[in-house]
Amino acid sequence: MILGIESSCDESALALFDPQQGMIGEWVASQISVHQTYGGVVPDLASREHLLNFFPLLKHALPYQDLVQKIAVTHGPGLPGCLAMGIALSKSLALAWQVPLVGINHLHGHAVSPFIGLHHQKPSRFWEAWGPLLPHLGLLVSGGNTLLFEIASDHSLKVLGETLDDAAGEALDKGAKLLGMPYPGGPWIEQCAQKGDPHAIAFPHALQHTNELKFSFSGLKTSLRYKLEALDDIALEACRADLCASYQEAIVDQLVTKTQQALAKGSFNSLGLSGGVAQNQRLREAFTQLSHDTDLLLWIATQQHSGDNAEMIAFAAWIHSVIQPEQTPPSEYFAYSFAPALSF
Repeated sequence: MILGIESSCDESALALFDPQQGMIGEWVASQISVHQTYGGVVPDLASREHLLNFFPLLKHALPYQDLVQKIAVTHGPGLPGCLAMGIALSKSLALAWQVPLVGINHLHGHAVSPFIGLHHQKPSRFWEAWGPLLPHLGLLVSGGNTLLFEIASDHSLKVLGETLDDAAGEALDKGAKLLGMPYPGGPWIEQCAQKGDPHAIAFPHALQHTNELKFSFSGLKTSLRYKLEALDDIALEACRADLCASYQEAIVDQLVTKTQQALAKGSFNSLGLSGGVAQNQRLREAFTQLSHDTDLLLWIATQQHSGDNAEMIAFAAWIHSVIQPEQTPPSEYFAYSFAPALSF
């Protein structure tokens, strides 16, 4: 059994993963209410909240202490102070429980998170079921990252393209802030967009006419600001739904277009969508259509595992240990062990 620990941003999370059974338990403490007043995550406050939240969460895992054979912790990327809280906890537990500790790249966890459901369906036959799905093209889209990656047949990970500036989730949140919506803004834009016309307002679709696998959302955000400056309060209320729908559509369109270009450049057996923005229903619909058009099996991280969570960290640690067990020294409590080909 592996204890996963996640603290890269504003979610304190623990999870117990059993390779033979799947998830045994998962516990999360959210900080949204703490940061809403400020319109975004405040790093110092986030670090403090991790310190307050982890020990109550740990009480849920303590009954399984004797069954834990490894601890996996997010070592980055993320907010330094927040990462430090999780790493400090994991080091202490590894020493106290006399079990090995491994560090896992946060993006690696997101990359494999769509396949957690596959493991839950077929724990004893996971590797048999996963093999035919590779090579796999995945889109990881969150508040801090937007990138396309490949999981090759040898299980190595390769980044194919990423954002030049803002992440898609960041563009949604900042767009919502410009519209006077609460944090986190992505779900608010999605809700408002349901009543609007996605083609009512013209927004720029960056890098649309180039085959480069790169994303850019900063110009889109600036375009929204200019449009809002030209509207008075009455006009804004009249077209708010159309603004949200068109803004969201510009983001989704860019994500789908670049994914299509990546598919055209390689040969893949499956398609994936992960990260917090994978919860967006419009994006899920677009990827479902893309899957249908390309005749590729689509794997989307569940809502439970699309945001920052600890099971994806434990799951990634298990996959890593099976693929390259020699990279996980059993006696080095402080070793952050990664195969270079498996980390972003």
